[in-house]
Amino acid sequence: MGFFFFPGALAPVPVPAPVPPVTVQTYGVTLTAYNAVPAQTDSDPFVTASGAYSNPEVVAARSRDLAKELPFGTIIEIQGPASPEHSCGYDIVAPIIGYRVIADTMNARYTDRIDILFSTKSDYVLADGSVKNAAPVLGVCGGTRIRVVGHVDINRIPHTQEQLATIVNNSSGIALK
Repeated sequence: MGFFFFPGALAPVPVPAPVPPVTVQTYGVTLTAYNAVPAQTDSDPFVTASGAYSNPEVVAARSRDLAKELPFGTIIEIQGPASPEHSCGYDIVAPIIGYRVIADTMNARYTDRIDILFSTKSDYVLADGSVKNAAPVLGVCGGTRIRVVGHVDINRIPHTQEQLATIVNNSSGIALK
């Protein structure tokens, strides 16, 4: 029995490059809310600054200073105020916030803010018997953390929270385009 050796027949096995860890971007912001009405937007409340439809189930606006970090199409998860003694209504409206897509821009006077778009029909009956829309119920929530969980094409924003959650769950934190 003989063995033959052919030069070059045993090439070194390439070692795969290490996969860099996915960087989870989080930001500390002030969280507020708005409705798609002329008094709270520009003259066309049903079209966002990105050109997308003002869908109160999935849209959020960001302050202009966050444009580079949170371009249109960024999917965010709102983690709520860090302090347990916050004075905003986050705990009340949290069930209707879900994931949000950055599709709108706030007035230039605001910085480090995320503004959640709520439906004009998202009303709550408060302990005193008064009825208020989700936007004023939320109020101003300082010390809120948001986390970037993906990206979508701004021209193909999902219509529902279920569709948005499916994208986030399928992307495992990796940006989708």
